[in-house]
Amino acid sequence: MTHIWVRAEQRPFEQRVGVTPEGVAALMDAGFDVTVETSDARAIPIQGFKATGCTIAQAGDWMNAPDDVIVFGLKELDPDGPDLRHRHIMFGHAFKGQADGPDLLNRFKRGGGALYDLEYLVDDAGRRVAAFGYWAGFAGAAAGLMALAAQHNGHDLGSVGVFDGKDALLDDLRGRMTDVPDTPRAIVIGAKGRVGTGASDLCDAVGIPVTKWDIEETKHGGPFPQIMQHTMFVNCILAGPDVPVFVPKSSVDAPRALRVVADVSCDPNSSYNPVPIYTHSTTFEQPLVHVADNPPLDVMAIDNLPSMLPVESSADYAAQLLPVLLQLDHMDQGVWGRAYETFQTHLNRL
Repeated sequence: MTHIWVRAEQRPFEQRVGVTPEGVAALMDAGFDVTVETSDARAIPIQGFKATGCTIAQAGDWMNAPDDVIVFGLKELDPDGPDLRHRHIMFGHAFKGQADGPDLLNRFKRGGGALYDLEYLVDDAGRRVAAFGYWAGFAGAAAGLMALAAQHNGHDLGSVGVFDGKDALLDDLRGRMTDVPDTPRAIVIGAKGRVGTGASDLCDAVGIPVTKWDIEETKHGGPFPQIMQHTMFVNCILAGPDVPVFVPKSSVDAPRALRVVADVSCDPNSSYNPVPIYTHSTTFEQPLVHVADNPPLDVMAIDNLPSMLPVESSADYAAQLLPVLLQLDHMDQGVWGRAYETFQTHLNRL
């Protein structure tokens, strides 16, 4: 019997989970054995999981679980933890040249385990089977407007925090925007994707006019003076060799209406970064990089934005992922087989 162990998350501000109680019940009905760790931070209370009849364990007990257990989490593990002997499902952040990638892969190599990276669960056409994109865009646009309101009020934004739900976030944001004297204008690039749709929906919800661009508007490669004519730019395009620069370094000192860049894609360390005016990601506690004064320009580049709305983002992601979790009895095939091949390719490069 395949045993799935849902671990507690370790990252601060991380309240999401990759499977809901309804998903656990579906897995158990399909014959899986499921263990869920308790968590002081998880947005979905443990009582809902207990009601399914699954096994409940203490946070961190996965380290003592039998070797054949499949450990399922979302974000990265403690870098000072043990070598990894289990099969792990998570966002490993180890395949794109990230600084901590080799250390994580070496822990798997020494321990004999395997990484099935959630970012690399793809179908036959290479499309991701599950993503947090919509809520990343929604939260990213919200954080950008929070930054704009803080500029107008002459103070630092401070921590953006975590919200109980979408309505609570919208109420908070409308309150902040009350003091902004002129209605800002936003431009979203990547507006046809899930991330861009979320960003555009947030702007619509609070009455911010939004220009929606996608590949047709950007395929000529720039420059893009229209971006500089908007108050906020929301970047929803992943860095890559075919992606043009949207906000070059020279634009910082040029005449511009632009005051905030919400870089939802957040690729500051990529050589293809389309927003090369900043050099590091930001956090919930310190959400902004201040780039310029007179006029001000701030960049928001939080790399786990869906955590701002953990209930909605968890439910959405879990619904997308559940059909694939139900295939875990066949990890040598399909989505899971491709993910394992990706892991082995990068492990062999060490």
